Amino acid sequence: MKLKKGDTVKVIAGKDKGKTGTIFMTMKDMNQVVIEGVNVATKHQKNKRTRSQGQIIEKSMPIDASNVALMEGNKTVRIGYIFEGEGDKKKKVRVARPSGKKI
Repeated sequence: MKLKKGDTVKVIAGKDKGKTGTIFMTMKDMNQVVIEGVNVATKHQKNKRTRSQGQIIEKSMPIDASNVALMEGNKTVRIGYIFEGEGDKKKKVRVARPSGKKI
């Protein structure tokens, strides 16, 4: 998965198409990401003790990583990799495909 926690992304498919947000958590084994404020589900929670109140909790649910695209400025971009350095000290760096800028 080329997306990381803290990236600003835009949803390109699904019920929340067009919304933007930052990645809160990634789940690489399932190829899903959790974005703050996107794909929000409400949960009705019962009271835990006899004299406390129940509540409605809003929680961001996972969305497939293929349904989001990385934002660079106001445009969505694809992500690629380049290798920097020489010999054994090469580093793999993420870059935006059309511009070639480091992410």
